[in-house]
Amino acid sequence: MKRESLKSAYIALSLLFSIIAIGVIGFMVIEGFTFTDAFFMTIITIATVGFREVHPLSPLGMYFTAFLIVFSFGIFAYAVTTFTRYVVDGAIGHYYKSRKVRTKIQKLKDHVIVCGYGRNGRQAVQELLNHDASIVIIEREEESMGQIIENSKLLYLHGDATRDDVLGTCRIDKAKALITTLPVDADNLFVVLTAREMNPHLKIITRASDEHSDAKLKRAGATNVIMPDRIGGQRMAKLVAQPDVVEFLDFLMLQSLENVALEEIDCINLHSCFEGKSIRELDIRNESGANIIGLKRSDNSFTINPLPEVLLSSTDKIFALGTKNQITRLKKTITEGEDV
Repeated sequence: MKRESLKSAYIALSLLFSIIAIGVIGFMVIEGFTFTDAFFMTIITIATVGFREVHPLSPLGMYFTAFLIVFSFGIFAYAVTTFTRYVVDGAIGHYYKSRKVRTKIQKLKDHVIVCGYGRNGRQAVQELLNHDASIVIIEREEESMGQIIENSKLLYLHGDATRDDVLGTCRIDKAKALITTLPVDADNLFVVLTAREMNPHLKIITRASDEHSDAKLKRAGATNVIMPDRIGGQRMAKLVAQPDVVEFLDFLMLQSLENVALEEIDCINLHSCFEGKSIRELDIRNESGANIIGLKRSDNSFTINPLPEVLLSSTDKIFALGTKNQITRLKKTITEGEDV
């Protein structure tokens, strides 16, 4: 819904009701008409339909009617034009769609809030959709809002992500993560500060353009800070030094989830029979077909390509590579203690 269209419709409606009220009150006071007669006289006057007066008018009543015709003609034409454009532009449909979207947002839990739908924001949303995540997009630019509204899969809020009430409407207290990709680092900093205050346990990922903003954003409460320019430079250098490695990783990441998936699996629900057991004892490759290519320990240390003798704990996180079905079997294996 375009805010300007809605604002124009409100103005037109207010002006129309105002001129009707003036006409009704004027005819009742000047000519002593009943409310019904005064209302009918006002409508036929501002609509210029040419009906006869409901009662003969006094000289003062004639002057008042002339005044009403002159001032109401422009207002009536403006109101008709505005409402026609409002309907043609689909603003009413957008209004009801926005209400429906807000109702859905109020039922969300463990969702991801994405602030900004620019280049980085669109890529983040697409990747989250590929992983079946619940998303709410906050965008203030009209042009970007048009793209968002056209996608029926997206939940959105037209507003400024730096405002507390906007983040509150997106149920930030129930969200599991927030991604802010606003083009100005100061705006991202404000969003991070506000979001961290409203939800101390929220995972916050933010974009930064200036390398000096990195430390400030982390002090403000950002979990991770992404610098697209730095990543782009590193990628270009890798394409010179190790082109095949980069192309292989691109090939891996661009595959559909049915073909291949690199997924993080939390061991918090690790079956008791696997607690303290080694990767070899899980026999993961034979049981599920997936491969464990990395581990993250409770102290945030990483192990790349862990040896079969490495022991697992419920505080670990596993990084597994395989098809979607293989990953699903792996999750069931480590939680249920048997192959499914």
